[in-house]
Amino acid sequence: QVQFVESGGGLVQPGGSLRLSCAASGNIFSIYAMGWYRQAPGKQRELVAFIISGGSTNYADSVKGRFTISRDNAKNTMYLQMNSLNAEDTAVYYCNKHPPFGSWGQGTQVTVSS
Repeated sequence: QVQFVESGGGLVQPGGSLRLSCAASGNIFSIYAMGWYRQAPGKQRELVAFIISGGSTNYADSVKGRFTISRDNAKNTMYLQMNSLNAEDTAVYYCNKHPPFGSWGQGTQVTVSS
């Protein structure tokens, strides 16, 4: 079973930037569509962005123009560059296939606060 490890979260001021990383066991990024998801306190997990095997990307309206999803197949790693962060972006961020399948990683906490 594929395991995901997310990293790169932290505390950032409004307007700041972070880059999240997702490592996966096995060479899956070049095969499957992959997504970044987030879950804010008291809310359901939601899709933030996804990237298909051909490289096309898609974003939730709330992050469009601010977040960029990318991947490095050679490193089995996926990234989420997040700019112009605001308080509504505060959440635990996860990566998984798109649509999600199997177990989730521990996620990485992103907190946007002054």
